[in-house]
Amino acid sequence: MDIAVYGIVNSISLALVALGFALVYGISRLPNFAHGALYVTAGFLVWSFLRALALNYVLSIVISVLITGIIGSLIYRAILIRIRGMAISEIVASYAIGLAIIEAFRFWGFKGMTYTLPSFTKKTIVIGDVPVDGHRVLVVVLGVLVMGSLWAFTHYTKMGLALRGMAQDERAAMMLGIDSDFVALFAMGLGSALAGISAVLLLPLGNIVVEKGYDVLIQALAVCIVGGLGSWAGAIMGAFIIGFAQIIATAYLGAKFQMVVSLLAILFVLILKPSGLFGRQKELEERV
Repeated sequence: MDIAVYGIVNSISLALVALGFALVYGISRLPNFAHGALYVTAGFLVWSFLRALALNYVLSIVISVLITGIIGSLIYRAILIRIRGMAISEIVASYAIGLAIIEAFRFWGFKGMTYTLPSFTKKTIVIGDVPVDGHRVLVVVLGVLVMGSLWAFTHYTKMGLALRGMAQDERAAMMLGIDSDFVALFAMGLGSALAGISAVLLLPLGNIVVEKGYDVLIQALAVCIVGGLGSWAGAIMGAFIIGFAQIIATAYLGAKFQMVVSLLAILFVLILKPSGLFGRQKELEERV
């Protein structure tokens, strides 16, 4: 029961972390390697608004998520739009941007274990004889709500349908009058905002440290590679596979093996099924 309960919590957490990365790549085929840096940025923004400006917690979260989304849009508009379609250049540029952001926080003194966000609730809930702190339960509830809201947005709004059209066939979408660059800009902003949402939900469970940006990027990559790059449903499925694998590894081998599970998942999927569970890339035997 412990593995079942905490496996679900961990899987929803990974799905939240990877959702923004999967969204951006699925729509614009842009691998946003600054995803982890944007995650950390949202956390430090919330902390700064709470401590330096003494703003309300909810207001700090809303402003920080909006700023993170704007930063993502500016990254695309200023740099990534110029190299879109050049896969290696996209990876190098976005990773360099993320590295610059993370190291800037380190330079400004945001390091150590002193930066934390308050939990949403201090209650403990017992699920099937397993005690779970209330914040983790809220992560599951709010995570499902975020994913459901994103699904509704992409199915029942004009902008959401444009995003889906771009994801399915960019040329056909452009022939129908959809502005490819604007949609990619919007997707980058939305994906960055989703990274911010995942940060404000998950960072209260631990400390805000700059190294978390690298961990989040690896986790998002692992989930998307297992599920299949470009597939939103695959990202959720990959999150549950890796999420439960991490909890099982922690239960029987130790917490230090959580990241090992993610790295092994990337390695084995790339060897055995490079397109992932729901990916659209051609398999090796189809290319030769």
